[in-house]
Amino acid sequence: MNRIKNINSGVKYMLIASILFAFMGAFAKLASEHMSSLEVVFFRNVFGVLTIGYAVYKTPMIQRGGRPFLLFFRGFMGFTALLAYFYNIANISLGDAVTFSKTAPIFTAIFAWLFLKEKLSLKAWMAVFIGFGGILLITQPNLGFTKYDLLGVFSGIGAALAYTSVRELKKYYDTRVIVLSFTITGTIGPIILFVLSEYIHISSLDFMMGKFVVPSGIVWVYVVALGLLGTLSQIYMTKAYGETKAGIVGAVSYTNIVFAILLGVLLGDALPTFLTLCGIGLIVIAGIMVAKQK
Repeated sequence: MNRIKNINSGVKYMLIASILFAFMGAFAKLASEHMSSLEVVFFRNVFGVLTIGYAVYKTPMIQRGGRPFLLFFRGFMGFTALLAYFYNIANISLGDAVTFSKTAPIFTAIFAWLFLKEKLSLKAWMAVFIGFGGILLITQPNLGFTKYDLLGVFSGIGAALAYTSVRELKKYYDTRVIVLSFTITGTIGPIILFVLSEYIHISSLDFMMGKFVVPSGIVWVYVVALGLLGTLSQIYMTKAYGETKAGIVGAVSYTNIVFAILLGVLLGDALPTFLTLCGIGLIVIAGIMVAKQK
């Protein structure tokens, strides 16, 4: 009975996290109409620094430490993946941007096999190939890969590299420090890029460049909302994984795509084409198959 109760709680928390995450993407899309994606990333992470920083202040950390370069790598990959993700949110449909980011578990399985020597079962390999099939249906390479396709795939790869490094970092650091490495990098990185943007003008790098514009009026609502919703979604996601098996929670997390498509349409996105829907379906199936292996 308790087991069923825990599963129900885990599913409930992940559904809440998925809804919050989709709304965060919606507010990021609205904010992107008034500022660069770089600035959206900055505000998203500032709230994370304040929240996690306060948690560290209230409860001191207990950790071994000793892997500063890996810690920086986790923060840097998470930051660059988020840059690509928010840039795509600003320029393509919300559903497509979220779907690309949800390829992370598929790439994580590959990187865990490559770098952590974790074994992949036949089902896991099948999931990887199904996931790549889904990516091909969405990107339709016969028409040529677009910049958004490449950045979308990178948002999944970058997040996967960050997640893979977390598996090793958890042996050495408090979880809050690992999250803080990401939010601090995601706060300092944009400040450096704001300065560089004054001197570097390369159109192909526009996803990581931008001028800081002080928000005004309704835009403050957008940036505060995306910061708070992003933080709350992380909290509920953590609670979900603490309640029940990762495979069940991971499978439920793909409802995020459905919520994102619905919100995107409300914001003016076109409905996905048949091929895109098939691609989304394959990525969801692959993600659930990978989650079940955990």
